[in-house]
Amino acid sequence: DRVFRMDAKMDEAGVGHRYNSIPMPRELSHRNAALLLAFCALCWSIAGVFTRHLERADGFEITFWRSFFCAVAMLIILARQRRGNPLTPVIAMGWPGLFSGAMWSVMFTCFMLAITRTSVANTLLVLSVSPLLAALLGRAVLGARISPMTWAAIALAGFGIWWMVHEGVSADGLSGMIIAAAVPVAAAINIVTLKKLQADVDLAPAVLIGALLSCLFTLPLAWPLDATGNDLAILALLGVVQLAIPCFLMIRATRSLAPHEVALIALLEVVFGPIWAWLGAGEAMPAATIQGGLVVLAALVGNALLARPSAPRVVAKAAA
Repeated sequence: DRVFRMDAKMDEAGVGHRYNSIPMPRELSHRNAALLLAFCALCWSIAGVFTRHLERADGFEITFWRSFFCAVAMLIILARQRRGNPLTPVIAMGWPGLFSGAMWSVMFTCFMLAITRTSVANTLLVLSVSPLLAALLGRAVLGARISPMTWAAIALAGFGIWWMVHEGVSADGLSGMIIAAAVPVAAAINIVTLKKLQADVDLAPAVLIGALLSCLFTLPLAWPLDATGNDLAILALLGVVQLAIPCFLMIRATRSLAPHEVALIALLEVVFGPIWAWLGAGEAMPAATIQGGLVVLAALVGNALLARPSAPRVVAKAAA
């Protein structure tokens, strides 16, 4: 399942392959990568329903513990990959890994910052621009070609999310919306970074860097810690299942998908979230939530069936 890159040349980004024994995962087929990313979105979507069962932890403490357990899980994953030495792939990433880790940290923390300053509806509406930003940045940096069908899917998905949350959107909480905007921006930058450099550098350990940076940033704001044993169990589950595993798998899926495809499929998180809340917390789903969710699904299915995959062209250009 793995191949080894033995070259010691400098790539076009100036990254030296000093650690030429670092295993690089093979690319998945386009279909399998899309299915894997959909599974990641399913994992990401469980955060809301589980946090509703917390007893004391809230706000920054949720973010801290979730990031902490994500870091622990990533250390275990990397140790298993490297036969007991998780630091080798971390060091091998060099500056691209630090940069990607910083983007992960922004994504891990800014969502929680945003919803403490504005409504969830406002936050989700801001996050819906992620596919558009990823498409534009991918076009500018990687030269990724985007079909008219994909542009239509991006617009339709954005409308679907707006329809899901439009009843709760308000003009209040401008600062929270500005903070929320950092999430899709960081996500788009991170996706393009992965596409640009991961042909030569394994950036999976960047998830560990992001989790550690998030811990460092949120611990002072979360102190004193007040989580109960039940809270810690839930947050450990979220750190492993909702952050570490899907973020690690997303990096592998990204190798075979164009940036805009990654961001589009990731929107399934917004669709799955209300379903989990309905099943696990007894929350009602308004008609607009169901209708908007169906619009998002229609956009994703239509793009998958009608748009021609552009990932191979992007990969070829990024690795040239």
